[in-house]
Formats: sequence, C-alpha cells, structure tokens
Amino acid sequence: MVTRAKTASEIAAMGEGGQMLASVLQTLRQRLEPGMSTKDLADIAAAELKPLGGEPAFKGYQGFPDVICISVNDEVVHGIPCADKIIKDGDIVGLDFGVLWKGMITDAAISVIAGRAKQKGHVELVANTEAAMLAGIAAVHDKVRTGDIGFAVQDSLKTHSYGIVRDLVGHGVGHELHEDPNIPNYGRADTGPWLEKNMTIAIEPMITLGSEKVYIAKDGWTVLTADGSWSAHFEHTVLITSDGAEILTSLSA
Repeated sequence: MVTRAKTASEIAAMGEGGQMLASVLQTLRQRLEPGMSTKDLADIAAAELKPLGGEPAFKGYQGFPDVICISVNDEVVHGIPCADKIIKDGDIVGLDFGVLWKGMITDAAISVIAGRAKQKGHVELVANTEAAMLAGIAAVHDKVRTGDIGFAVQDSLKTHSYGIVRDLVGHGVGHELHEDPNIPNYGRADTGPWLEKNMTIAIEPMITLGSEKVYIAKDGWTVLTADGSWSAHFEHTVLITSDGAEILTSLSA
C-alpha cells in the first residue's frame, strides 16, 4: 500500500510503540557480549517486549521465523536468529526490530560492535553509517522528495570508499511494515515521489566496507555482501513535520 498521512491517534500509537522498540534495542545494546548466540539476543528481545504490551512485527511476516533480524559482519540484513551462531569478540552485530502497537508498526535498527573492535575501520563504519542515517533524517520536511533524502545519505558518505547497498532501501511504514514509496540511500536531489507532513517513513542506510552488491543466502532471508566485506545498518522510523522530522523510535529524554 502507498503510505498516507497518519491521524493524530495513529501518530500517538506509533510514538508509544516506538518507545517500546527503542527500549528493547537499548537493552540489547547493553547486554550483547561475545559468547552469546543470536538466538539468545532474540529471546531477550521477546522477553523485554512482552511486558510492555507490544507485539513483534517481524515474527511471521512473509514467514520470518523469529521476533528480530540479527545480522553479523558480512550479513547486511534479515539474519535469522540461531542458537548455533555465536557472537565473537569484535563482530559487528546488526539488530533490526519492529513493534506492532494499537494496529500501527514502527521499525528501527542499530549496529553494535561486540566486545573490543578488531580494527579502527569497523568503528568508523558503524559511526559513519549512523551519521548517514541522521543526515537523511535532517533532510526531511513537508514536501520533501525521496531523492532529497537519498542524496543526503549518499552525500554524507562521499569522502569514504564505502559501498552503499542499492538493492535494499528505506520505505514508508505504519499501517504495514513496508509501504510505498521506497526511500533509497542514494539519488539526486529534487527527484522522486513527494512526501507530506504526517507521513511516517523508515530511513535505513546499509553500508559496506567493499562492494554495494549483495545476495540472498540459501535460507531465503539473510542478505550478505557479495565480496564478504563487513557491513553496518541503522534505521529510525520518523514522522514528517512541517519543517523537519520527529524520530519515533528514539528514547525520549
């Protein structure tokens, strides 16, 4: 479906769900450590969300088997939690989570380095990917075009030799997990569909240390870099306002 401007009550519900989502991701960031399995982290996410009242938006979505996507190193996104997948010191772990609350969905992701980073470039990749997401958010306002957002993300990374994944993009979100239009992380300013005040979108750069090219693993879900390079992923659900954007999946002060 094509995303539309949300009502006041729908925006309120997304704000509440977004706070739940942010709380769960913060807990996962704090508890993640080498030696844990990705399934351990998924179980923590489920246990943390349950008393908050929300439902995991990903579980069962097009057949996805768990509550959260956990992707490690050269896995860009959509990794399936597994008890046999053990996180090692220095791994870059992507945590992508969605919450359904009062009929409305929010979607967000962070990348975390487990333990001690293996190299400075990994720390920089994570920091620069988050900065690229924030640059995209800073470009948002009433009557923004998708190309303006993509250009802002791309432009923030122009001094780095990263791969900006093109086969995967941001999107509208709210009534469904993925709503049109797509929000690429590259592009030309003043191109693409127009977006309006009170629409809600997910901005999510996926950046690699090598090629932009990716492929899907035999499990039908996990997306990996074609050249084995490591990657990072950040995402926020944002509300478009008259003069900017409100992040709905960031913990309130």
